[in-house]
Amino acid sequence: MKRTTRLGIWTAAGLTVILLVLLSYQMSGDDSKRKKDSAEFPRKPITLIVPYAAGGGTDTTARALAKATENYLSQPIVVVNRTGGGGSVGLMEGANAKGDGYTVTFLPAELTTLPHLGLLPITYEKFKPIAQTNFDPSAITVRAEAPWQTVNEFLDFAKAHPSEVKMGNAGTGSIWHLAAVTLERETGVEFAHIPFEGAGPAVSALMDGFVDAVPVSPAEVKKYVDEGKLRTLAINANERSAALPGVPTLEEQTGIHINFTGTWRGLAVPKDTPDDIAQLLAGAFIKGTEDKEFREYMQLGGLGLRVTDGQAFGQQLKESHDLFAGMIPELGLSRK
Repeated sequence: MKRTTRLGIWTAAGLTVILLVLLSYQMSGDDSKRKKDSAEFPRKPITLIVPYAAGGGTDTTARALAKATENYLSQPIVVVNRTGGGGSVGLMEGANAKGDGYTVTFLPAELTTLPHLGLLPITYEKFKPIAQTNFDPSAITVRAEAPWQTVNEFLDFAKAHPSEVKMGNAGTGSIWHLAAVTLERETGVEFAHIPFEGAGPAVSALMDGFVDAVPVSPAEVKKYVDEGKLRTLAINANERSAALPGVPTLEEQTGIHINFTGTWRGLAVPKDTPDDIAQLLAGAFIKGTEDKEFREYMQLGGLGLRVTDGQAFGQQLKESHDLFAGMIPELGLSRK
């Protein structure tokens, strides 16, 4: 009995040692494979997901940045538009992609609003941020032939005609929708909110007369303002926009200060992407933001350039998420 027991113990101990050795070899092999994959990255084109339709500020910025960054990755960056759900479709696809570095998502600020609206079952924590690229305020804009010459005239009309002014936005729960709702709350007006799949379609609807105004970024209306087709009435920010320097801020004209952050954009990969690959991508994209042609594009387009690394961008994501966690329920917009 004792010999059998001892034999059993030694047999079990031997099997344990063998299993530990095999596990060590496997882990070593996995580590070697990861290092090899990282060393050879990228070996094929990289997909950059844009969760909005072509033509809006998010899309055009992503395409300009992709073109500039290709020079530092030796592979093409293919921009794909995944629309739907105010951005949720593209964000879900990006978050659930394989964490191998070959799928990058261009994150809009709506990533921090949609979860609180009950329109997105994930949060920013499903991503690994790699860099922030820009920031833009809200620009309240109407058609050039509109009867309102100033933002005060616009707000007075809206106050006298509740729900008659059709305000286009980039989708329910989008930053520009929240900008318009915040404007309502602070000024006592009431708009008819008309959602579109991105700022580009919303601006097109304004041009075609389907809506009366939009609260999108200066970059998304600058071309038409410069051509005399649209008129921006106010910039909702602490200071005037470099893109539209002749347009006063809302506070300059009305004395009303609205604490609203505007929109930002940045880049992220799925959470389980290896750190070394994420860092390689971050370095390439940040170099892309320093490209002369990209900076000229941003300046000419009126886009606000704000570049930070992944750690700082991660902090921006958390702060925005926490801000809207309080704001959205307070505004009665949560569908949870």
